[in-house]
Amino acid sequence: MSLKHLAAATVLAVCTIVTHVSAQQNEVSGLIGRTIISQQGIKGGTFFDNNVHFGKGLTFEVNYARRVLAPGFASLSLEVPVVVNWDEDLNSDAPQIPKSFKSYFVTPSARLNVFANSAVSPWVSLGGGIGRFSESSSQVSGAGKTGTTTGALQVGLGLDVRFYGRFSLRGEVRDFWSGVPQLNVDTGKTRQHNYFAAGGIVWHF
Repeated sequence: MSLKHLAAATVLAVCTIVTHVSAQQNEVSGLIGRTIISQQGIKGGTFFDNNVHFGKGLTFEVNYARRVLAPGFASLSLEVPVVVNWDEDLNSDAPQIPKSFKSYFVTPSARLNVFANSAVSPWVSLGGGIGRFSESSSQVSGAGKTGTTTGALQVGLGLDVRFYGRFSLRGEVRDFWSGVPQLNVDTGKTRQHNYFAAGGIVWHF
């Protein structure tokens, strides 16, 4: 092989490697799961059941992440999880309670993966952003929908398992610690935990 051909092959190989490495720096994931919120007591309530009960709303997550640091066996990525709880049912003897609400969380975060280049990689995530509750009308007054915007802190744990080429399976639990929706009663709460448990697929590119 001539020097010219060798140089061309070397450049091609380097470009291929760089392209491959670059292709592994980004990922998009889609997950589906449930949001779990603990019941809240109504202060001074005189009802048979003085609690507001939350359903387990079907919830979706879309997430973009980019790896920014990969020292050794770990990697640090910046991610933007967008989580939508489309229909969180509410149940209470208090008739002024909304029938349901929708919630949206967008929390830019930093995620640390260990064994990042292995087939199985556990991770932790921490970040913060905003949340939005869109409450429905109440059971008694028929009042129109309202909206509540809040700051939100996100903490997450998860596990990625490579199963085919650039695709991984992901299981995760995230806690969005946020303000509370407008419930039209006094529960004494100004913050609540919105636990999201989900599974889905990650595409690395």
